[in-house]
Amino acid sequence: MPQTAINNIIRKLIAGEDYYPEVLNAIDADFLQYTVDFFKRIVKAKLDKKSVTADWYKEEFLLSHSLSDTEMNTIRLSSSEQIVLDTTLKHYDVLCDAFNDLDMEDMGMTFTVKFRGVSFSLSLNESLVFFNTLAVRRSTLQNRIWSETRKQIKKPLMIALCALFKVPKKYYDQRNLPELQRESDFYLFDDTGKDYLGEVKLMGKGNPESADAVYARGGRILVVDKLSEMNKQQMDKDSILWVELQAEDGYKRFESVLKALSIPYEPFTGDLKEALDKILPVILSDDVHGYLTPEVVL
Repeated sequence: MPQTAINNIIRKLIAGEDYYPEVLNAIDADFLQYTVDFFKRIVKAKLDKKSVTADWYKEEFLLSHSLSDTEMNTIRLSSSEQIVLDTTLKHYDVLCDAFNDLDMEDMGMTFTVKFRGVSFSLSLNESLVFFNTLAVRRSTLQNRIWSETRKQIKKPLMIALCALFKVPKKYYDQRNLPELQRESDFYLFDDTGKDYLGEVKLMGKGNPESADAVYARGGRILVVDKLSEMNKQQMDKDSILWVELQAEDGYKRFESVLKALSIPYEPFTGDLKEALDKILPVILSDDVHGYLTPEVVL
């Protein structure tokens, strides 16, 4: 995920705006590049007088995991992508049987594709391989980019909130966490050194996993984009501190979290856009897991 997109997503989250278009734009950009690469591979196959059959599909896409030479050398498959590809391989014979059950000759259908001045025709069988490949790729891209987005914004989002309220760095410095705590979303600390686990979940309103995560890991703080009223009531009952960013001025509820944990802060009364214009470049220029002294930024 480009840092520009991460910047925009964090900005929109804190401002209570819809961040989905930013993720969809990233998915569309990757998918467009993949589609162009796929066209190139089909052109090469047709110029080499090869048929774009199910066997070609298996060799060029499933077994190589990609149609882009660049991707094959640089992209490491996520677990979700691997699951999709493994499942598709297992059902490869079913795919072939489905193609073979179609009476291609009676249908007499072909699709003509023109790419950079080269024109070629795909039979119905070849076209089904083409569309199936793109559909699988779109699915894997969506899974990977949504997963990457959620992982990449958690710590910078929390650091940005701490910076807005000028929390001294020692109360949220993540560099000296015990080994078992390093995979956690975020920790806050009070003056005694006691740590408070925070969970950041961007799942959408009504998704029970948003609330369940904080219980499963013994968390004390939950920061989400949207949260159902039922989950809010349950967490209030269980003394779990929560922040719903897409509520009106939702980010300001983080002040009540800091107050409840006796963590020093200053109320934020400035212009949110201007503050984020100063904070986000500092966070994202020093790696998205970087640490800053908010007094220097604001």
